[in-house]
Amino acid sequence: MRERKQVEMDRLDQKILDVLSGDGRISITDLARRIGLSKSPTQARVRRLEAEGVITGYRADIDPIRLGRDHVAFVEVKLSDTRETALRAFNAQVAQIPEVEECHMLAAHFDYLLKVRTHDMRDFRRVLGEAISSLPHVAQSSTHVVMQAVKDDGHRVVT
Repeated sequence: MRERKQVEMDRLDQKILDVLSGDGRISITDLARRIGLSKSPTQARVRRLEAEGVITGYRADIDPIRLGRDHVAFVEVKLSDTRETALRAFNAQVAQIPEVEECHMLAAHFDYLLKVRTHDMRDFRRVLGEAISSLPHVAQSSTHVVMQAVKDDGHRVVT
């Protein structure tokens, strides 16, 4: 795994990140106005943050519910083997399952926690049975089905 060093930032850099995280399509002129700096230094700071790997890209936020993918489940996965080669094999294969939105290795009574998003329970059962259970070294899994999202991706969803 590549080591990433922490980048030193001042309050203006943090303001830039705060604004861009809310609106990645904002113009440099509007960004400069929002942070209280002129256009050229703002643009230089954004370029520096990109070059240093703090800003890793710009993307569209897609509403999965509008696409009919509103079934969310968290799956705890316990592996039969946790040596490095087994972990690498699991990591490589789980990354290929499009329905797995997130995968985290944990220090817990299980080894991984997956966030899985599908169309419905039938679709989830297919993904669990055909894809997740077939991953290398999976010994057992336990599923927690989401009833309601209160906060998702850093945004409060329910009032």
